[in-house]
Order: sequence, then C-alpha cells, then structure tokens
Amino acid sequence: MYNSFYGLSYNPFDKQQLKEKDCFISKDFNEMTNRLNYLKDIRGIGVFTARPGMGKSYALRCFANSLNPSLYHMEYMCLSTISVADFYKQFCSILGVTEKGGKPAMFQAIREQISYLFKEKRQPLLLAIDEAQYLNTGILNDIKMLMNYGYDSVNYFTLILCGESHLNDTLRKPVHEALRQRITVHYNYSGLDDGEVAEYILHKIKLAGASEKIIDTAALSAAHSYTQGNPRLIDNLMTDAFAIGSQRKCKVIDADIIRDAVENQALD
Repeated sequence: MYNSFYGLSYNPFDKQQLKEKDCFISKDFNEMTNRLNYLKDIRGIGVFTARPGMGKSYALRCFANSLNPSLYHMEYMCLSTISVADFYKQFCSILGVTEKGGKPAMFQAIREQISYLFKEKRQPLLLAIDEAQYLNTGILNDIKMLMNYGYDSVNYFTLILCGESHLNDTLRKPVHEALRQRITVHYNYSGLDDGEVAEYILHKIKLAGASEKIIDTAALSAAHSYTQGNPRLIDNLMTDAFAIGSQRKCKVIDADIIRDAVENQALD
C-alpha cells in the first residue's frame, strides 16, 4: 500500500526488483569490479570478503552479466559445508563432465575441460565460489593443485573466492601458505559511507519513479547511523520506514520514522 502513497511504482528496496543495469556504483562495487576485470585478463586468484549483506554477490552477478560469453566461460558455485568429493561432483556438474571414477578421475576430467576451454575454445574459465568461508582444508589444497598447469608457468583459469571476513583468517593459516602466495588481488568491503548511504537510498527511490522529497536529510543520516553502510540492512530498514510512514499518513519520511523502523528491526 505504501507504494501508491509515496508515488513508487514498486518497492525499490526489494532485491528481487533490482536489475543489474540499475546498480548503484558505490566505492566497494567499483573497487571489486575493477579487480575482477583485471583478474579476467591475468587469470589469477582473487579473494573478496565482507560482512553479510554488503553486496559482494550482487557485484559478482553484475560482473558476470557484463562478460562477453564468446570470450569467457563464467561459472558460479555457492557452497555450504561440503566434502571434497561433493565439491568435485559439483565442479564436474557445472563443467558438464563425468562424475564417475572417484576423485582422481574427476580431477583429471576437470583439468582436461579447463585446458580445452583455454586452448581450444579460447574461452578461459572464470570460476566464482561464493560463501568460500565454508571451504575446508582438503578443498583448498585441491584448488591449489587445479591451478597448477605447465609446471606452474601459466594460469589456465581465473578463480574468484567470495566469502565473509573470516575467510581471511582461514587463508592466513600456515597450511594455506602456498595458496595464499597465488592470490593476485584481495579486497575487503568497507561498506557505504554517510554520503553513499544517502545517494543509495535516493538512487533507489528515483528508480521507482518517486521524488527525492519523500525523505528528508535527517532521515538519511539516521539510516546510516543504524545500518553502518550495510545495503541489506538499509533495504530492510527503508521497507519498514515506508510502511510506518504510510500508516501514519506522513508524506515525508523523517528521522522519527527511521527510529521507529529501527525499533521494529530490533524486535524481528
């Protein structure tokens, strides 16, 4: 009901409504995208970490959609806690190769397919592994071996590891020294700053066809104070704020409405 009340054509803070072409170019988004574009050319390993809800998976999706499919073969894996065998089966599945013969056979099939994509099709693989903080030592060790081609003289594919911040703690362990040395780029999200939070909210409101005047400056600052620049928290907070504002027949979202929405969020 609040959409019509505020002149919104849809809820601009519903992630299902967000199209890649309409993305908000934050500092974090820009930094990650630039590094991904660099990685696709050098075919190295990139690690991207952030607290939940910061938008790294969305940035990855936008990057994937920007690739020319005739030049790059992009694949995405989102992991929970899995075994080494399950990892290989999932990897074989997305590459379209056989899962038969146990780990040695799957390892060889994966390497051959990666080599085929690089040498024959000239469409090098970009493999993005999301929720990479769940990768166990066995999987990380095998990833290191999969990257080893031509006596370690050439990279046949790009590996993108995305995860929560404690992925960094895992990679700092001595057992992962060899893998860590192969990491070409590393970026940790800092979150939207005060100015970016305001720009982010106004950007989404304009995309939905409403006027910036439906929210005041104090409310924008209050939104940053609560969310600390986390886009997912901003989206949840603003959805509540519009619902509260429309119920009260308030034409402008002010700081008091934001504070009440914060209380609602705390109760959820």
